[in-house]
Amino acid sequence: MASYPGYLAKLKGGRLKKIALELMELLKDCTVCPHHCHVNRQKGEKGFCRAGLEVEIGGYGPHFGEEPPLVGRGGSGTIFFSHCNLGCVFCQNYEISRGWESEKVSLDKLARIMLALQERGCHNINLVTPSHYVPQIVAALAMAAEQGLRLPLVYNCGGYEEISTLKALEGIIDIYMPDFKYADADVGRRLSKVPDYPQVAKEALKEMHRQVGDLELDEKGIAKRGLIIRHLVLPGGLASTKEVLEFIAREISPYSYINVMGQYYPAGEAQRYPPLTRRITREEYKEALRLAHEVSPHFRLAE
Repeated sequence: MASYPGYLAKLKGGRLKKIALELMELLKDCTVCPHHCHVNRQKGEKGFCRAGLEVEIGGYGPHFGEEPPLVGRGGSGTIFFSHCNLGCVFCQNYEISRGWESEKVSLDKLARIMLALQERGCHNINLVTPSHYVPQIVAALAMAAEQGLRLPLVYNCGGYEEISTLKALEGIIDIYMPDFKYADADVGRRLSKVPDYPQVAKEALKEMHRQVGDLELDEKGIAKRGLIIRHLVLPGGLASTKEVLEFIAREISPYSYINVMGQYYPAGEAQRYPPLTRRITREEYKEALRLAHEVSPHFRLAE
C-alpha cells in the first residue's frame, strides 16, 4: 500500500488546517451539499440532512463486505456517519441515515477513531455517507494526520455532491466511491426526495474522476487512488441501468471500475413504493451485467 496519501502533502505548512477552517465557515450558512439549506449549523440549526454541528456516527470498524480492492486482508476501515443528504425510501442503512442509531463524537474522538482503524490493520479510512460532515471530517483528519495517520481516504457517498465542496477536497481524498443511483430525475425525486439527482450526480462523477482518475491498485491488488462507481440494480428498471452505464462509458471512462450491485431488498419505506416491494430477479441482474459488458468491454466489474 502506498504510504503517502494525498492529504499528507497538504499537512505541510498548515494547509490542511486552513482548508478545514474554510470549510467550517460554510456551516454558518450551510452550502456544504447541493440542498443549500442556508441554516446556521454552528448554532445547532438543521436542514434537510438533520445534522447539526456535532458529528454523529452509527458505528465504525474493519469492514470485509466492501469491494475487494478496498478490503484486502485487513479490511476497510469504515466509519458510518449518521444522517444523510438524500432521503432514499429504500435505504439499506435506514436507521443510521435517519439518525435513529447515532453517537455524538468530538473532532478529537473522530481523529482517534481513524487512528484506531489504522492500528487494527485496515487498508484505508472509508468515510460512509460523509457529504454533510465534510468540514468536520477534514478538521478531524488534520488532527489525525498530525498524530500519524497514513492511510488513504475513501469518500463513500450517494452521488449527490456539491461541486465546490468536492473541489475543496482535491488532493485530500484518494479514492472516491459514489453511487450513481438513477438516470431519471422523476425517479430521483420520488425515491430519494431530491429534484435533480441525475444532473448533480453526473457533474459530481466528472469532478471526482478529474481529481483521481481511474482506479489504481498496488502490487497486492489494494486500491491506492481512483474512482469506484456503485450502481444498485432496482426492480422494474427503476434505476435506468443502461443509461447510467452509457453515461459512465461516454463521459467518465470506458475503463471505469464499477460495482453493479444485485443485493437490493425492500428496506425502510420501500413497501409503500411498488415495485420496490420485491427483490430483483436473477434475470434482472443478469441483464444489468450483460448491459455493462455491452456498453464497454473495458469496464472493470467488481466481483
